[in-house]
Amino acid sequence: MKETESKTMEMMIRQEEEEGGSKRQVVCVLDASSYVGFWVLKGLLQKGYIVHAGVLQHHGEEVEMIREMEKSLEERVKVFAVDVLDYHSICVALKGCEALFCSLDCHQGYEEKTVEGEVRGAINVVEACARTETIHKIVFSSSLATAIWRENISSESDVDERSWSNHHFCRRLKLWYALAKTLSEQAAWALAMDRRLNMVSINSGLVLGPHVAQQNPLLTMSYLKGAPEMYENGVLATVDVNFLVDVHIRAFEDHSTCGRYLCFDKVINTEEEAVNLAKSLSPLISLPPPRYEYQGSEVFAERLRNKKVNKLVEGTAY
Repeated sequence: MKETESKTMEMMIRQEEEEGGSKRQVVCVLDASSYVGFWVLKGLLQKGYIVHAGVLQHHGEEVEMIREMEKSLEERVKVFAVDVLDYHSICVALKGCEALFCSLDCHQGYEEKTVEGEVRGAINVVEACARTETIHKIVFSSSLATAIWRENISSESDVDERSWSNHHFCRRLKLWYALAKTLSEQAAWALAMDRRLNMVSINSGLVLGPHVAQQNPLLTMSYLKGAPEMYENGVLATVDVNFLVDVHIRAFEDHSTCGRYLCFDKVINTEEEAVNLAKSLSPLISLPPPRYEYQGSEVFAERLRNKKVNKLVEGTAY
């Protein structure tokens, strides 16, 4: 599978160059070995960008594929081994780049001890961008989980870009993924504003895509902690990885983008949709019995609002 995907990617990029679509701008993706980061890397290459691929992992299928891209695509991809707690290694990967696509995820899943490391990593990355003269924009991958968890989760109020998850609530319920994403994004925003950096955040729902259950199992399960409460309160949402990548690239290319963007393309608010989601993530989630019959037709109210991302996709971002 790895060899086939690499060859397909190379053919698509060569075709793009022949059609004159190559932009030849240099950007950085960190962590390119994360599930989302890897797909962002592929999307950027297809659009003609030259990419510095910062990888936090030293092994794994994605890393091997990225290194194969570096060999086959010559100057189009350059791989950098990065440790987000090593400020110098980040600066080396950023050198000469116009933008950073930052997608920091803990590959081993989320625990209490994970939180501080992700926050420190986000701070180091933003500070490295501030000290890299060529960086003009940061596209920061975050999560919808940063906006939905609070004491009054069952309220009827809408959830939009102004919403933030409550730190104490997340700690009490041991929602370590939501806490890590909330604290790291808030730290990134605070430093970006202090250093006057142009940054946007893409706050995605549960990411779905090819082989996600096999390639991104621990992160997927971390997001789904508290799934019943999310579902019952109309805030369980998913996003296709291809749509998510498109939003990331549009957020960079559209100079009018600013602030946060809640990014999802489906809200799970019926029992049938919940069962279908479980099936798509098998074997991570237990499936209902083969002869399972839906118990009711209750539809939970949707409370999530994504007007900003819709405007961005339509070409009228603000």
